[in-house]
Amino acid sequence: MLRALTNIWHITRRELRGFGKRPILLVIMVVAPLGFLWMFTSLMQAGLPTKLPAALVDEDNTHVTRQLTRILATMEETDFVLRTPSFTEARQAMQRGEVYAIFRIPKGTTEAALTQRQPVISFYTNDTYYVAASLLMKDMRKLSEMAGLAITRATMRARGATDDQIMGTLQPIVVEAHPLGNPHLNYSVVLSNLIVPGLLMLVIMLTTSYALGMEWKRGRQLKLYTMAGRKTLVAVVGKLLPQTVLYTIIFWLIDLVFYSYLQFPCHCGVSRMMLWGFMAVLASQGFGLLLYEAFPGQMRMAMSACSLLGVMQFSLAGFSFPVSAMDEPFQWLSNIFPLHHYFLIYVNQALNGYDVSYIWSSVVALVAFFVAPLVFMFRLKDAFLNKEYEP
Repeated sequence: MLRALTNIWHITRRELRGFGKRPILLVIMVVAPLGFLWMFTSLMQAGLPTKLPAALVDEDNTHVTRQLTRILATMEETDFVLRTPSFTEARQAMQRGEVYAIFRIPKGTTEAALTQRQPVISFYTNDTYYVAASLLMKDMRKLSEMAGLAITRATMRARGATDDQIMGTLQPIVVEAHPLGNPHLNYSVVLSNLIVPGLLMLVIMLTTSYALGMEWKRGRQLKLYTMAGRKTLVAVVGKLLPQTVLYTIIFWLIDLVFYSYLQFPCHCGVSRMMLWGFMAVLASQGFGLLLYEAFPGQMRMAMSACSLLGVMQFSLAGFSFPVSAMDEPFQWLSNIFPLHHYFLIYVNQALNGYDVSYIWSSVVALVAFFVAPLVFMFRLKDAFLNKEYEP
């Protein structure tokens, strides 16, 4: 045992010296993840896009419609940068990308409503810009509902109804909304907490395959194996230990920025999330090692597989589209990615504050990603002894 620890230490020192000879590797391992952290937290600093450009086409131009458009202009997400009576002009502005939505009130809307005919209010959104279009659609739907209520209020006032009678008719039940987990509806709380760790996990997978593959590329795999006392596990642990320590520190720094500096919701405590972050690092290294064992001595193939599967995990993790709504084969496929299980742990622990018993399967999955390469360690041993680098 003591001999194995000594060999691990010698290999670790060798790896640390190698970092100085390959500064680009440190840039990828340190600068890139911190750059991801800075980019996404600053990009979504406001939490939610505001003052999105839209066009207003008020062909009716009555007191009621002007009041409605003033209300819409006060909404946080909407900014009418173009007001015109011409729908053609507004459409051309949307085609040029100057506005994301058009709100159109056709001529005769107020008159049709007051005479109990059914007027039509139209709104158009450019869904090429999905988030912007969705937020503007929400505001415009709200305004279209308010338009009908405003006209009904005007009609009831003309008939002599009191304000209490009007409000009792228009809104007989008052709804109180209490969003749980993310009460401020801050996009950054969900997206930054998954995209930044997800990108870091992708980098971990790639650098794991790269670090092992470089031994074969430079023809030093047998020397490494000898330094490890001809113990495959000792060689792997010594080789990857510096990366494990460095990535764990970076993951913990990300957690501190999210939960201590930016004050994102964390009902389980920062220390608990740091534990899950450490497990995510080990699971990502295990995933990268597993793929290298599938293509021993073939760094290009192993890194290509890491890239492909690492990018796929963003689509199948469940934070952009719920896994339960996917086709059944994709629901099963989502379980082979570490990011999906980290996402479930984050939602249940940090956002909802549930007990660990709710996430035991995801915790077991992260441990399995770390342990699985041990089963196929014989392939790496064979590669150390018999396999040359394959470009």
